[in-house]
Amino acid sequence: MNNKIKAAVAGAVLASASVANAGITWDAGEWTVDMNGNVNAFATFEDNKDSGAAIGGGLANTSAANSDSDSFGITTGLLPSWLGFTATTRQNDLDTSVTISFQPGTGGNDALRGGGNTENRQAFLTFGDKSWGSVKVGKDLGIFASTAILNDMTLLGVGGTGLGTGGNGVNGGGGASGTTTTLGGIGTGYLYADWKGQIAYTTPNMNGFSATLGITQPWNTRNLAGAVSANATGTTDQPAFEGQVSYSWTGDFAGKVWGGFFAQDVTGLTGAGITGTTDEDASAFEAGISTSIMNIGLVGYAYSGEGVGTTGMLSDGFDVNGSSRDSDGGYVQATYVIPMGTKLGVSYGVSYLDDNAVDAGANLVKENNRITVGAYHPLTKHLNLVAEFSQVEAKSNGPEASLETDIMSVGAILFF
Repeated sequence: MNNKIKAAVAGAVLASASVANAGITWDAGEWTVDMNGNVNAFATFEDNKDSGAAIGGGLANTSAANSDSDSFGITTGLLPSWLGFTATTRQNDLDTSVTISFQPGTGGNDALRGGGNTENRQAFLTFGDKSWGSVKVGKDLGIFASTAILNDMTLLGVGGTGLGTGGNGVNGGGGASGTTTTLGGIGTGYLYADWKGQIAYTTPNMNGFSATLGITQPWNTRNLAGAVSANATGTTDQPAFEGQVSYSWTGDFAGKVWGGFFAQDVTGLTGAGITGTTDEDASAFEAGISTSIMNIGLVGYAYSGEGVGTTGMLSDGFDVNGSSRDSDGGYVQATYVIPMGTKLGVSYGVSYLDDNAVDAGANLVKENNRITVGAYHPLTKHLNLVAEFSQVEAKSNGPEASLETDIMSVGAILFF
């Protein structure tokens, strides 16, 4: 994608502290107001290749779960349609800003429902100065895994759709008729950063080095694996802690390297194999690199954790005895911009969830993997036409089984 489209993507997904997102701007007294966002929609065809029982936590559907193995929908992609407002000003030697955004859905297949859901992902303020950094207070994209999703090429498209009518429903429903967004590479290469309340400090840019450290809203443990209905659940009485450090450089060979962490204490775990309650820890670490040279872009990313589960943070992270499950994964991606401006890309990602002894025979997901081949053509500096093919495979720990879903999508995304 060209630099203006790339900046618009980053602005729409992760509004930058104290900086307008180069949308439609106007002055209002002491404030500068920026209205920005995007509209996208895709015709999405999904073919569920295999019959058999659904895999708990798997991101490929089963044809046995539907009257037909094929499904079709008109839906938004990984990035929802977006309308955001950012107001900025400088007072008392502080740059201050406030951001609020709305995300209307496109998909949906029920009459008299209005077609799709609406989300409110951002409501935060920032204050700071370039000499000492900035503070963010409110609801925004989480810190851990945020750079992984911002570098995912399917941010302009669909990627994996998640589970449809026969599955558990992830990230607003998923499937070809998903109600808000698709999954892209979430659950097949990285955990979802999600949108959460936070108080975070970001250092100034120090010759390419930058760091963010914050306390964030703790997540409850969640059971996505319907076949493992008795796994432990719990909450927390402390904040979660997230952080990321990065180094960026420019030039003919430009790039960025980053590392991050997530840590949360989970209290009050209850489950079929637990007497009373127990406390456990959930933690994860990540590392990634993105580079560009001439017309070639490369991304590599990996994460590893205990108790954080897979796909969504703390989803299926603990078994019925309250013991944490290990998980890890990552993705690699290569893109090339041909002379006519079209970006061609291929991405492969995989997420693993280890089972514990008590999970034997539970049909819990062992692996979700995805390969996506895409073409992204900038028809104008704001408008991209997109075509993607993705193949998603889910494998279970036991009994051993696998399901495969093929996804073809074509559509358009326009930023302003």
